[in-house]
Amino acid sequence: MVTATTQAHPRERVAAADWATLAEEMNAHGCALTGPLLTADECRSISALYDEAALFRSTIDMERLRFGRGQYRYFHRPFPALVEELRQALYPRLLPIARDWAAKLGKPAPWPDTLDDWLDMCHQAGQTKSTQILLRYRDGDWNALHRDLYGDLVFPMQVVVGLDEPGSDYSGGEFLLVEQRPRAQSRGTVTLLPQGHGLIFTTRDRPVASARGWSAAPVRHGVSTVRRGRRHTLGLVFHDAA
Repeated sequence: MVTATTQAHPRERVAAADWATLAEEMNAHGCALTGPLLTADECRSISALYDEAALFRSTIDMERLRFGRGQYRYFHRPFPALVEELRQALYPRLLPIARDWAAKLGKPAPWPDTLDDWLDMCHQAGQTKSTQILLRYRDGDWNALHRDLYGDLVFPMQVVVGLDEPGSDYSGGEFLLVEQRPRAQSRGTVTLLPQGHGLIFTTRDRPVASARGWSAAPVRHGVSTVRRGRRHTLGLVFHDAA
C-alpha cells in the first residue's frame, strides 16, 4: 500500500524523491521507479474519474486500432488538480536529465525552464491537443510496444503512475520497456507498478555509451497481459499532440 503521508502535497512528494539516484537509474536503464507520489485515496479518486466521460476529449479502443486490447482516455483541459500538480512538479526535475541527454547526443535541447513555456512552443508548432492519459485494463487486456510522440516536438521522458494495487486489485499487467542497443539485440525491462508510485521512462530514445562515444538507443514501451482484475494508470506526457 502507498505510504505517502496524507498531509503532503504531490509536489512535496516529488521534491522529496532522491533525484540524483533517479538520474543514475535513468542513465543506466532508461527508466526509474519513484517513491509514492499519490496516496491510496488519491489514486482511487483519479481512477474513479474514468467513468466521467465529460472530462475527456477522446476515448481510444486499442483492439479496434490494433494497439493491443483495452481502453484509454485523453483528459480535456483543465486537468484535475492532482494531475496538473504532478505534471508541473515533475517537469523541472526531469529537465536536467533531458538536457544532459541532448548534450551527450549532440542534439538541440529546446526545452525551456517551465512546462508552460514548453507547451506554448508546442502550441505554436500546431501541437495543441492534450495528452494526459487515464488507462483502464481488464482481464486479458494488454498494450503493444509503442512510443508516444504526437508531433515533431517531444520531451524525452514521461511518467506513468500506478493507481491500483498489484497482487490485490489485479495480477499481470507489468510495464514493459524494450531498448534497441546499438549493433546488438534488444534489451527488455519489466516493472510492476506499486500503487501511487511513478515510473519515469524514455519517450523515444536515450544515450548509451558506444565505441564512438554516445549513440541514440530507440526505446518502446507497453504493458503485459492483465491476468486478473482491473488495472488503472495515469500517463503524464510533457508534450502536446498535433
